[in-house]
Amino acid sequence: MSMPTLPVIDLDVYLSEPPRSQAVAEECRKAADALITHGALLLHDSRVSEDDNSTFLDLLEVYFAQPEAALKQDERPELGYQVGVTLENTEKPKCAVDEPCLNVIARLEPAERPLDIMAHSPDPKCRFFWKMSEKPPYETAYPGLNAPNVVPQADSIRDRWTPIMEKWGTSMKNAVEDVGELVCIGLGLPRETFRDAGRYGPHLLAPTASDLGKYGQKDTILAGFHTDLNFLTIHGRSRYPGLNIWARNTGKRIPVKFPPTGRYLLVQAGKQLEHLSGGLIKAGYHEVVVNEATLEAVERRKTQFPDRPPIRISSTFFWHLSSDYDLAPNPSLSARAKAIRADTINLGKVDLDETAYEPMKVGQQVQKSVFESRVRYGLC
Repeated sequence: MSMPTLPVIDLDVYLSEPPRSQAVAEECRKAADALITHGALLLHDSRVSEDDNSTFLDLLEVYFAQPEAALKQDERPELGYQVGVTLENTEKPKCAVDEPCLNVIARLEPAERPLDIMAHSPDPKCRFFWKMSEKPPYETAYPGLNAPNVVPQADSIRDRWTPIMEKWGTSMKNAVEDVGELVCIGLGLPRETFRDAGRYGPHLLAPTASDLGKYGQKDTILAGFHTDLNFLTIHGRSRYPGLNIWARNTGKRIPVKFPPTGRYLLVQAGKQLEHLSGGLIKAGYHEVVVNEATLEAVERRKTQFPDRPPIRISSTFFWHLSSDYDLAPNPSLSARAKAIRADTINLGKVDLDETAYEPMKVGQQVQKSVFESRVRYGLC
């Protein structure tokens, strides 16, 4: 990668070096600083197989190339689309009608703003939610967030689905939980703090799919400007570029670029981490659009793989805190967040998202978001 867009954290160092070594301490500090500064980082993890990623992407391309009637069998709108498929033109970006979010956009320099979501229709992407959670040894107060998985029934897909989803999902889950340990150490917390808080979280392998045969025009918004509600989001390499993120400290739009080869993943902060850190780490704003690099990839794939459907798959994994966990700002992190806000104001750079992080159960936070989604979907 000739021009790195994000800090690169080497998980191999953490997993192979002595725990108290200087090298490990340095990676942990880099990981925490990356999330504080950018809200995102690139993660190198040699355990992650490029072949597994390719197998996963192949399967999802075939799945989303099915007729709409076949896909609709896997919809569960009565569960707020928390399992199974969500078809294109269903999800509506919250920022299109959310005043605080629109204020964030308005304060960006015009050249750094996302593509205009004010006139944006619902996202022309599909999604599939596959639970990767561990059943808690207690009665959860939020059983609706733990619905059973949906397995597609097409003969060409059914038998391969669960093994491939579980294999790739487990790789992503292991990586994101391990990087959570690095971040904890870098923040001065016990290394198991995040892992323990999310042990029974309703984690989701949540690939998205955008049909570039239908929606491949330049400047098409595939996923409108938004943040994620969960704790940490992790992605594998997509076959088509188009993801932009915004660094908290600069207000600059950053096109995410993976190194051309190698075992890398993208990690982004979500709203649960923002809440727990009292705003020290902010959930990162991002969008997915069709740009020049996307179109170049489309043409390249047409030549190299003419029989493959031109569907952009993002291998998104949402890592959540446990639904019954008491979500409240950590006092030491909250104090650091206040100090940063004071410093930025002194420098004339006002921190734009001054949110009150009220204590609540994680399940309450998720249910609130699900309810808002159902309203946007017209289900309430």
